[in-house]
Amino acid sequence: MGTSSGFIGMNNSVATSMIAGVAAGTITTSVEAGIYAYGAVMGACLIGGLWEGVLGFFIKPLRKFFPPVVTGTVVMAIGLSLLSVGINFFGGGNSNADFGSTANLLLGLFVLIIIICLKYFGKGFVSQTAILLGIIAGYVVATIMGLVLPTTGVTADGTEYTYSWVVQWSQVADASWFAVPKLFPVKLQFNISAILPMLIMFIVTAVETVGDTAGVTEGGLGREPTDRELSGAVICDGIGSTFASLFGVLPNTSFSQNVGLVGITKVVNRFAVACGAIFLVLCGLLPKVGAIVSIMPQSVLGGAAVMMFASIVVSGVNLITKEPLTGRNATIVAISLGLGYGIGAHSTALQYMPSFISNLFGESGIVPACLVAVILNLALPKDKEQLEP
Repeated sequence: MGTSSGFIGMNNSVATSMIAGVAAGTITTSVEAGIYAYGAVMGACLIGGLWEGVLGFFIKPLRKFFPPVVTGTVVMAIGLSLLSVGINFFGGGNSNADFGSTANLLLGLFVLIIIICLKYFGKGFVSQTAILLGIIAGYVVATIMGLVLPTTGVTADGTEYTYSWVVQWSQVADASWFAVPKLFPVKLQFNISAILPMLIMFIVTAVETVGDTAGVTEGGLGREPTDRELSGAVICDGIGSTFASLFGVLPNTSFSQNVGLVGITKVVNRFAVACGAIFLVLCGLLPKVGAIVSIMPQSVLGGAAVMMFASIVVSGVNLITKEPLTGRNATIVAISLGLGYGIGAHSTALQYMPSFISNLFGESGIVPACLVAVILNLALPKDKEQLEP
């Protein structure tokens, strides 16, 4: 789980409308209006998290809307939406001046090759931890590169910059040893204009969680998730988001990136997952530990990401083919990905739609693909072989 980027567009719209409305009333300074708006977002997140938790208890009667062809399509959309993210990491980050440089590409390729070799030629612990060992190897190589190669470049306009593959160990030295998050950093505000759109977004993130959970069980266990597993995942998402809002943190959701990680490592042990959660807590309480993670060159992460994200697509294919790929099912998959995912992947197609619609469907292709798949699954008549007992 982690902070969901899917809420950013909606939160920006909510905050902007809150600032405009408040500034026109009793609060006149932009700082006070901004604090009020953030408090309204946090209040809406608290209510929205509780709302998603309630939804989790009704997953079983809703399960009929998510047969393998639908959940598989959603998982495929999740994987497809992450492919460009993985390549962005692989090239060093398109916001950096040296994006796509030879050094970044070779570093990402090195990490990818190490992971493949350890995964398929190693045994036991080495094979299962191939991604972690590959990333550590990337850290080592990037550090050596920083010692023997130039670490800065100059843009066309004469601005000097540091290459994105450079490991900034100075940030670790500058980080403090201990920090405690502040409870209620802003006063919670409960504004219906902020709460209503947030409730819709939490339905959306619940759908994504269903797809992620299906991807994890398929990739790690080779089966569909049970009703209890789906219910628990959605409830956990909601409770986590509510708890996060108390600390001024945006909503949490299941991370699709982890679906690919499980698909590669096959590690679904809850103790292992809990250890990962404890490590994240330590990163928050011990900034020096967090800094070691945050200084990871994007190309190092990209070497692992391209493999993990693509494996999510494969998990989606496996889910879809749990049932015969009849003409009906093929049509559902094709139209859902072509129209639903296509619109989400090119959000400019919705630029003349109301901001509420563009924020809801334009952030990724996952939500529109799921919506189209559910509608087509209900509307299209079943093939004869599907009707036979």
